Amino acid sequence: MIVAANWKMNPELSVAAKLASDYCAASVAGVTRILFAPHPYLVPIGVRLEGSGILLGGQDCHPSAFGAHTGDVSTGMLRDCGASVVLLGHSERRADHGETSELVAAKAVQAFSSSLSVMICVGETLAEREAGNALATVLDQLAVSVPPTLPTTALTIAYEPVWAIGTGKVATAVEIAEMHLGIRGWLDEAGFDQTKILYGGSVKPGNAAEIFAVPHVDGALVGGASLIAADFDGICAAAAN
Repeated sequence: MIVAANWKMNPELSVAAKLASDYCAASVAGVTRILFAPHPYLVPIGVRLEGSGILLGGQDCHPSAFGAHTGDVSTGMLRDCGASVVLLGHSERRADHGETSELVAAKAVQAFSSSLSVMICVGETLAEREAGNALATVLDQLAVSVPPTLPTTALTIAYEPVWAIGTGKVATAVEIAEMHLGIRGWLDEAGFDQTKILYGGSVKPGNAAEIFAVPHVDGALVGGASLIAADFDGICAAAAN
């Protein structure tokens, strides 16, 4: 099982440092923990994670190795800051910055060239689900976002229904099962049979066990709950069980 914390543009550094230290104080057997920290915090947070087994990740990267790209971060910079994985294609990047699946794929190729693993996010809006296009939307995103040359061990998929992110709403077990089964089928057919699929969207300690019991759910990408150490630890404990 994998449980990944996505801090997004949170919190201030003093709180982040304490939060990372609290993560390290918890011991969770059989669960891979990942922390996607804000880029300016990668080095100080990485120092606190040393020896904990928690993987450090970046929240985005540029598809070029270097160049005149003010404000962007290269995959080499992430690696040199201690990151081993990068989060790509999150719905907030797609919505706020107009990122396309083609751009996500280009970033994934560049990330792997810098020896980084990638976690690619996919998910449908409420309008797409209500129109009956949820699975088709996600499979279309996968088909374009995932480079066919990416090694299966270098890829993780995070399914996050856009309408459930930060809203308190959670897809039902049936909805999650249907989507993860569809994603699993696509991945297997595409040769990514070892790739794990995480669920994200208002995952909390109180609903984590039910979500993890759904077939083909290999863990969680956690947003708001990851900003409270006890909540993140509770989700990790549910994954361990």
